[in-house]
Amino acid sequence: MIIRAGQHADLHALVHFNQAMAMETENLTLDTQKLTQGVEGLLTHPERGVYLVAEIDGEIVGSLMVTYEWSDWRASNYYWIQSVYVRPQNRRQGIYGKLYQAVKDFAAANGGTASFRLYVEHDNTVAQKTYAALGMQQSHYLMYEENTK
Repeated sequence: MIIRAGQHADLHALVHFNQAMAMETENLTLDTQKLTQGVEGLLTHPERGVYLVAEIDGEIVGSLMVTYEWSDWRASNYYWIQSVYVRPQNRRQGIYGKLYQAVKDFAAANGGTASFRLYVEHDNTVAQKTYAALGMQQSHYLMYEENTK
């Protein structure tokens, strides 16, 4: 397995993974044009974040996106892990664990981070157990949101 930074050549796979993840976790159909624009917006602007992909025999089997949030309290970035997806036939093989370790290595190589953060659906207990097994803990923060689009 190879873990590497996502590239523009991975655009189709990343769009497909995002669509599959949204349908699976939220029963939500994402607009392909808007999603493609969003994925390209990160791939062409590395200051926004990075995709990491897991590849086996030249085929992408999992991916995640990391974005950065500056913390004035800690004078460092939080690394937000988003858009996590591993193909169903490749789950329970340690792929997310390897992607998460790559996020940690990436942070260390780029000056560190205040913490690694992500949000997960309340009912997604399988993912919650995976995150806990890798050392993450449930935060004491609740998330509020106002959608504008």
